[in-house]
Amino acid sequence: MGALMAVRRVVVLGSTGSIGVSTLGLFEAAGVEVEILALTAGRNVERLIEQARRWRPTVAVIEDESLLGALRDGLKDTGVRSAAGAAAIIEAASMGADWVMSAIVGAAGLAPTLAAARTGAVIALANKESLVCAGPALLRIARESGGSVIPVDSEHSAIFQILQPACIQRVSRLILTASGGPFRTWTREQMAVATPEQAIAHPNWSMGAKISVDSASMMNKGLEMIEASYLFDTPEERIEAVIHPQSVIHSLVEYADGSTLAQLGPPDMRSPIACAFAWPDRLPWPAPRLDLAAYGQLTFEQPDLERFPSITIAREAMRLGGGAPAAMNAANEVAVAAFLDRQIGFLDIAASVAGTLDRMNSLGALMEADADPVESAMTTDASARRIAAEVVRQVHRNN
Repeated sequence: MGALMAVRRVVVLGSTGSIGVSTLGLFEAAGVEVEILALTAGRNVERLIEQARRWRPTVAVIEDESLLGALRDGLKDTGVRSAAGAAAIIEAASMGADWVMSAIVGAAGLAPTLAAARTGAVIALANKESLVCAGPALLRIARESGGSVIPVDSEHSAIFQILQPACIQRVSRLILTASGGPFRTWTREQMAVATPEQAIAHPNWSMGAKISVDSASMMNKGLEMIEASYLFDTPEERIEAVIHPQSVIHSLVEYADGSTLAQLGPPDMRSPIACAFAWPDRLPWPAPRLDLAAYGQLTFEQPDLERFPSITIAREAMRLGGGAPAAMNAANEVAVAAFLDRQIGFLDIAASVAGTLDRMNSLGALMEADADPVESAMTTDASARRIAAEVVRQVHRNN
């Protein structure tokens, strides 16, 4: 019960995104005492200034170095130090916090998350790419440094809460739930002409544009299956996904005796953040309560792999192993960015990812190198981005 007694030193990586904002909002709602060592952001300097003036961290870091002047001007009377650049974010992650929220979106979060893990901090992990690109290395580094990794994705938080360590060898299946996103009932013909605005209009969750598109394509579920395999040391064939439109059951664990345990709650990211902050304690805060009677019924359906091929692509990446998951993630980032920029269609996202993996596999570029796993992951990431950009350009020319 001591987890909440002392003032905890905190770093929030990606403080201006949806998870970062929810994290700081939770601290405020719960009235917990924290010492914020660092807040970091990519380009949203206005929100970072606002947050830094409220929380008075030791340092506020903006990744875009062209915005350092604006950050300094906004904080000149606060005593908060300003910094900019990727190296400054890694330095902030290494400040020796007790608890680090890793919420930078994309592969850009890998190096800061690993830097935080080396300090022995508790890592509240919302950056799925750190696991997808270098999961075994991240978990090993955290363990050897005396720290831990607690997942913040609602699905993995659910499994984390209901997976009984003494019975881990008796787990039959991990079942991740998926809302189905905004296109759950759409035909492929409808999805072919879907706009970015339609793709980011998630029916249940409030998320950033990239993550919302991943939910619409169900690539987020593919990435989460890879994460679950690493986090819970479970092979691909024992990980499944099921569509659950109400987003009330966040995931399930099926045991060998036929028992299936589920974790339930309203779709509010502050709840898994609270779990990661207080574990193994529980954080009292005015959380939204689950009213099952108000829902009336909970429904489930199998994913349609023809309309949502991303799950199949992710399974193939897991089977290939090596650098395939990192390559898949990088190609998806490139393809989603192209879709949001209206260069390719929605269905072209999965096709571009699959095309990138095929090209890299044929070139023998997915084998894991003997070098440092992080360096290997970043090399694969760079190669996949280059090839994905070529694939996307070809798709754009053909459209």
